[in-house]
Amino acid sequence: MRKRIFEIIEVSTAGDRASRAYDWFMMFAILCSLVPLATKSTAPWTVAIDRVTVCIFIADYFLRLVTADFKLPGRGTAAFFLYPFTPMALVDLLTILPSFGVVGRGARVLRIFRLFRTFKVFRVVKFARYSKNIEIILNVLRSQRSALLTVGALAGAYILICALTVFNVEPDTFSNFFDAIYWATISLTTVGYGDIYPVSTAGRVFTMLSSLVGIAVVALPAGIITAGYMDALREDSDKKK
Repeated sequence: MRKRIFEIIEVSTAGDRASRAYDWFMMFAILCSLVPLATKSTAPWTVAIDRVTVCIFIADYFLRLVTADFKLPGRGTAAFFLYPFTPMALVDLLTILPSFGVVGRGARVLRIFRLFRTFKVFRVVKFARYSKNIEIILNVLRSQRSALLTVGALAGAYILICALTVFNVEPDTFSNFFDAIYWATISLTTVGYGDIYPVSTAGRVFTMLSSLVGIAVVALPAGIITAGYMDALREDSDKKK
């Protein structure tokens, strides 16, 4: 019985309609749980949505806890104690706890629970558990970890070098090094908010050159992830055939 429950609550496999239906149900519940976060209203309907969805999340958490030995094979009884500390179990807990507040114990306590309310946003992360495509992307990130870490190190070096250069080229524009780091990061992503920018000729020339390099650096991880994702889709298609 527990084995079948585990199969249903995990990401669906080909032909398992019950598991697929559970995935869609949970994704719908996650979307509904985000609705109250998009409004400042405390109307009864928002409270009702939050209470119903959090009950669903609690039930899901309980089912995963009682089938933890299948999720962590080879751990025996220890699996039930280790599971609550796994990354996704912690995400589940962070999405549940903010819905439990204590009313009538002073404004300080209420402010703390308003802060915890922000953790409900983590419910979006729960999509990774129920979507096959997101699972494929996560597998690609794990398999391409070495290449992505290299690109990350390259991006970090780019930001540091650009920040140091512009900070010394235009000391009047950038009052502190953090502003230079902020500008270099924005330049890397080619967003360009325009709140901080070089004004001297040397600074502008450097900005143009660094932007060209930034485009190349940003394009690298996109290419790595896309190539890995396409390979994973082909492998998945071959398995189905």
